[in-house]
Amino acid sequence: MQIIIAKKAGFCFGVKRAIDITFDFAKKSKRGVFTYGPLIHNPQVVEELKGVGVNTTDNLYAPDIETLIIRTHGVSPEVYTETSKMGYNVIDATCPFVKKAQDYTKILKDEGYQVLIIGDKEHPEVHGLIGFAGEDVVVANDVENMPVLKKRVGIIVQTTQSFVTFKGIISYVIGKAREVKIYNTICDSTIQRVRETKELAKKVGLLIIVGGKNSANTNQLVKLSGEVCDKVYHIETGQEIVEDWFNGIETVGISGGASTPQSIIDGVVKKIREISVRR
Repeated sequence: MQIIIAKKAGFCFGVKRAIDITFDFAKKSKRGVFTYGPLIHNPQVVEELKGVGVNTTDNLYAPDIETLIIRTHGVSPEVYTETSKMGYNVIDATCPFVKKAQDYTKILKDEGYQVLIIGDKEHPEVHGLIGFAGEDVVVANDVENMPVLKKRVGIIVQTTQSFVTFKGIISYVIGKAREVKIYNTICDSTIQRVRETKELAKKVGLLIIVGGKNSANTNQLVKLSGEVCDKVYHIETGQEIVEDWFNGIETVGISGGASTPQSIIDGVVKKIREISVRR
C-alpha cells in the first residue's frame, strides 16, 4: 500500500507553543502545577503532562494550586480576575490567534455592536470569547438556530470553525442587520489543514484522521473528508486501527488535527506499514 501523509498533519503553531511552555515550566517545578482545563484537546498529551507533574483542574479554587497554566483555548476576563485574587502564578499559554480573536471581540463590544460569535457554544474557546463580548452576545453555528439579532452586528468566528459555515452565516446576517462588521478570525493553519485534507481525501481509497475525539478541528476534518471519501476513520492512536479496513485498498491517506503529536502520527504510519507487509 502507498501511504500519503498530509503536510499539515500534527501540531499547529499555537499548540506547539503551549506544549513547549508547559513542558519547560515542568522542568523547573513539579509542585502545585495545573492547567485550567485540558491544555489541548488530546488525551494522550494530557496524560503525558500528568506524568511530569502537570495536572488538570476545572476548579479555580482547588487548594493545591500554586501555578495555573491557561489552556490554548483561552479564558474569559473573569478568570484572570479570580486568579489574581487567589495569588496564583499564572502562565498564559493561550494561542496568539485566540488572543487576537479576544481583542477583536472587545473592540466590537466597545464600539457598540451586538457580538455574534460563530462557533460551538460548548467549546472552551467560545466560552472565553463570550466573556469579552458584552451582555447581548449571541452564539450560532448554523442559520437554522440563529438567535435574534440587533441592527448593528459585529461578527467573530471561532478560530477552528469551518469557513463554509462562516460564509453561510455572514450571508444570512447581511440580509437581516443594517450594519455588519466582520473579523475573520479563523486560523490560517485551520484553513490550510482543511484544504489539504480534503484534497488528500479525493486521491486515496481510505483516509485516517488522527486526533482527539473531543477536538473540534479534528472532527471538522472527519466530517468534510467524509463528503469526498467513502472510507474515513477517526482514531486517537494506532491501537484503534482494524486490519480489515484495508481490504482492497491500494492508497491510504493520513491527516491529523492541530493537537496531534508527531509521535502518534508516526505510530499510525508504523502500524499501517506492518499491515501492508503482511498482505
